[in-house]
Amino acid sequence: MLELRPNCERCDSDLPPSSLAAHICSFECTFCATCTEQLAHHCPNCGGELVRRPVRPADKLVKFPAKVRQ
Repeated sequence: MLELRPNCERCDSDLPPSSLAAHICSFECTFCATCTEQLAHHCPNCGGELVRRPVRPADKLVKFPAKVRQ
């Protein structure tokens, strides 16, 4: 299950679970859309592809909450 990390690892902007601006790699490194563009969609940590993070349905967040810390 995805961790849904709360902030961009590069600029620290907020990325709530419903955010369409959150992007992740296969290791769940998390970046905002702006940083993802600046990084040419490549994770600076592992070199993997950064893709838009899926949005977890609100009713599932109760049982499977997002992380509150990086």
